[in-house]
Amino acid sequence: MRLLVIEDNRDILANILDYLQLKGYVVDCAEDGLSGLHLAATQHYDLIVLDLMLPAIDGYEVCRRLREDARIDTPIIMLTARDTLGDRLQGFSVGADDYLIKPFALSELVARVEAVLRRVSGGRKRLLTVEDLRYDLDTLQVDRAGKPLKLNPLGLKLLAVLMQKSPAVVRREILEEALWGDDIPDSDSLRSHIHQLRQVVDKPFATPLLHTVFGIGVRLAKDAEHA
Repeated sequence: MRLLVIEDNRDILANILDYLQLKGYVVDCAEDGLSGLHLAATQHYDLIVLDLMLPAIDGYEVCRRLREDARIDTPIIMLTARDTLGDRLQGFSVGADDYLIKPFALSELVARVEAVLRRVSGGRKRLLTVEDLRYDLDTLQVDRAGKPLKLNPLGLKLLAVLMQKSPAVVRREILEEALWGDDIPDSDSLRSHIHQLRQVVDKPFATPLLHTVFGIGVRLAKDAEHA
């Protein structure tokens, strides 16, 4: 599970990050509203932990823009020291799924994360998005810039791993295990499948997303410079 935490207090952010990682979550962080909004709108997350009082734009505005402008339905837990009924109602009105009052126990945050993920897992569409590339995990439909793409089953599996890990580099051995488990074929097989994926995902488009990091693995992202 991949989470995004948007929190401007560095001590609180560090504590949340350490605790969530201990619990097995992959966590990205932002310290202001605009940076958090950009990450949430361009990357795939299973859940967002969103502080209310943020520099640039506040949590209400981040949540509103994600729901109304970006049409993103990733579940959101709001964090705030403001404990009035009006504050809570405003948070829910702009699209928050839960509300946690500061100060809080980290164990309670994790409990709420798990509860929200359980609640939405049955009814929320599973959609991976990287730049203009979209992959619906429920229907297995892939499109880029609105154009449908056709991939074979191994290509779909390879793309899912790369999109879920984006923008990180995914090591060759991780990709091979995801495709073939313990029965890994010769070393040229992965290279062949990556080539086929690139022909479909990148070749018809101006901006490449698939980047080979020689000696390490592959990453899927717009910018090849930051591996």
